[in-house]
Amino acid sequence: MPSTTVTFFPVDNGDMTLIRLGDVDASTILIDVNIRVDADDPNSKVRDVAKDLRDQLKKDSNGRPYVDAFLLSHPDQDHCRGLTRHFYLGPLEDYPDDKKADKDKKIVIRELWSSPIVFRRASKNHTLCDDAKAFNKEARRRVKVNKDHYFAVSDGDRIQIMGKDIDGKTDDLVQIVRPVDQAFNTIAGRTSKMFSAHLLAPIDASDDEEVEECLVKNQSSVIINFTLAADDITPDGAKFLTGGDAEVFIWNRQWDRHKNDPSVLEYDLMQTPHHCSWHSLSYDSWSDKRNDAKLDADARKALSRTRSGAVIVASCKPIQDDDSDPPCIRAKREYVSIVNGVSGKFYCTGEYPKKDEVEPMVFTVTAQGVALNQLREAGSKTAAFTSTTFSPRPHGSA
Repeated sequence: MPSTTVTFFPVDNGDMTLIRLGDVDASTILIDVNIRVDADDPNSKVRDVAKDLRDQLKKDSNGRPYVDAFLLSHPDQDHCRGLTRHFYLGPLEDYPDDKKADKDKKIVIRELWSSPIVFRRASKNHTLCDDAKAFNKEARRRVKVNKDHYFAVSDGDRIQIMGKDIDGKTDDLVQIVRPVDQAFNTIAGRTSKMFSAHLLAPIDASDDEEVEECLVKNQSSVIINFTLAADDITPDGAKFLTGGDAEVFIWNRQWDRHKNDPSVLEYDLMQTPHHCSWHSLSYDSWSDKRNDAKLDADARKALSRTRSGAVIVASCKPIQDDDSDPPCIRAKREYVSIVNGVSGKFYCTGEYPKKDEVEPMVFTVTAQGVALNQLREAGSKTAAFTSTTFSPRPHGSA
């Protein structure tokens, strides 16, 4: 059986993360995508992350590359850039690339994981980019297919909705809606023993206009804490917490909601929200107040539910000691402090293994937590990975 892995692709300030489950099908969950135009240029020094991704994907019986599920945490451009260039959106019977070379075939998305309330909140702040609009159109198409033919839906038309929409708009879609503060383990129409996904956000729409406005301003995103199996007998190999660009108000609310049972926030591996932004930990501007900026204690509590040996990964540019945000040096210092307390480690995708020769960062889920796969050779466009190294979580730690 293959191992369960989590891969963070070096995509500058943006997110693109692949969970590959250790089941017979090597099922895949892609969280966000940020494939810049330069990354598609063979003459560019920018990492070819699209090829890196394709190298981890399987092909279906028609020779089409696919992901079993694609989660869009929220529709900012740096979380969906390159979607229409590299992924097929539409009914599978209309797939146009069967006669193309494998490298030119668009990737099939067997199942979308989408949140309509996140889209509504995001669109209040800014105009959606073309990739976000295309994703939303595809999500709406799939919702209609599921409304009309739920018991006959197949790959390419599947969708799971993360959280309820406003005004009862999802009340008649209970079969595909995943409620907040509940876990699910279905993917592409089947139940899996290799993962469980505890949906922590988006927080449902509020009748309190002030609260709802704060949710809009604080980058409402899908937040999931995945429990990933190491093998058939170790269902809780590692917990992986990911939360898009969720900012301080949302993490503060997470602590308020779960402080009596903080175990739902525990992790062995966490992706820093909003590319290591200070705004996930504070209401104050780092560039304006620098070291006088006040840390929000409850947001930090929500983001520091580490298990022994926990790893925090920032998906961002190299982190400098300057006024930048994101990434922000003060946020990095907080995250380093968090993992230091449990003998863990902090990594930045823009600095791994070194700033001028970045590579995907691959973690293997073990019975004791996660282990970082070591590069066999650095500097190539598609370096291979071999042995793992990291201080694993001792049995029974929490």
